[in-house]
Amino acid sequence: MTNHQLSTMNIPNLLTLLRILLIPVFVVTFYLPWSWANVLTTFIFGLAAITDLFDGYLARRWNQTSAFGAFLDPVADKLIVVVALVLIVQADPNPHPSPWLAIPAAVIIGREITISALREWMAEIGQRAKVAVSIIGKIKTNAQMCALLMLLYHEPLFGLPIYEIGLLSLYVAAILTLWSMMVYLQAALPILLKNEDGKGG
Repeated sequence: MTNHQLSTMNIPNLLTLLRILLIPVFVVTFYLPWSWANVLTTFIFGLAAITDLFDGYLARRWNQTSAFGAFLDPVADKLIVVVALVLIVQADPNPHPSPWLAIPAAVIIGREITISALREWMAEIGQRAKVAVSIIGKIKTNAQMCALLMLLYHEPLFGLPIYEIGLLSLYVAAILTLWSMMVYLQAALPILLKNEDGKGG
């Protein structure tokens, strides 16, 4: 194994890979016919979310940032959020089809697709830094994780309506999602409006 490969497979990147590997695990536990399957699913999802808190911090702390990690981290975030949203919408406990869960889920997934496409295009023209992850983007991610944890658990806890609180939190996360998208689009707008000759259109 080369020195480059060793530097790529550091602890922060391994934590990010672990987050991806945990996705099929919590998908399986989500559908287990056990009364405590929701507890196990929530635990696994929470474990994956914790790796998101540590991989970036450790990479900066130990000076182990890499192009591979910069690519993989947002991919892992988006995968775990989108998969969890699909599972939750599919298992909506309401007796009749309702848009109240599907709407924020569609907003969040739509935003992720939009910003991913924007970042890819900006990278192609050498302007990737214009749409680097912002503080509002990090707050958005944390809000999504908290909402999804409650929705995955979905049972009352200590007398609190966890599912309802999770649904409300998902709307907060969707609002933050739109806000962060506007921040990225605003940063990219001057470039998007430019003609090929470099002049504003």
